[in-house]
Amino acid sequence: MSDIIAKRGVAPVAKQALFLLFRIGSERYALRATEVAEVLPRLPLKPIARAPQWVAGVFAYRGAVVPVIDLSALTFGQPAEARTSTRLVLVHYRPNATQSAQWLGLILEQATDTLRCHPEDFQPYGLDNREAPYLGPVREDAHGLVQWVRVSDLLDESVRALLFPDPPLDPAQLEAQS
Repeated sequence: MSDIIAKRGVAPVAKQALFLLFRIGSERYALRATEVAEVLPRLPLKPIARAPQWVAGVFAYRGAVVPVIDLSALTFGQPAEARTSTRLVLVHYRPNATQSAQWLGLILEQATDTLRCHPEDFQPYGLDNREAPYLGPVREDAHGLVQWVRVSDLLDESVRALLFPDPPLDPAQLEAQS
């Protein structure tokens, strides 16, 4: 098949990806859908004493205790508004390729829409934001800019140690517990 494409001089079509859209205040952001395990309603959380103010707490899910962060509080210092569209989004958090994925909950406002586009449509925005390395490239559309949030870059090492003090379970072990 690739020989046929090459002979015709037609470039192969890049595969589109699905993103979950959400807002922080009036700004639009996106998570790659492959990083999302489940979208849940906002649930009651048990607070974690002396944690950073953007660590919203923990909840029990399928036999595991899952830490939750408020992405609005992390990014701009203001907690997410309690709206009917505010969700607790369970993501597969993997800080690097050598570690197993762990569940991490994110409180996200207006997490109700999706976007299908080519990942290459997101472009660097020209700022080295070392204080928020999880804020990735941006994409422009008819509604303005949307910024890609990279789940693997959400937590620095000290916060990872606070939220995930034990070695991670293998994903098969997580599924076996459910």
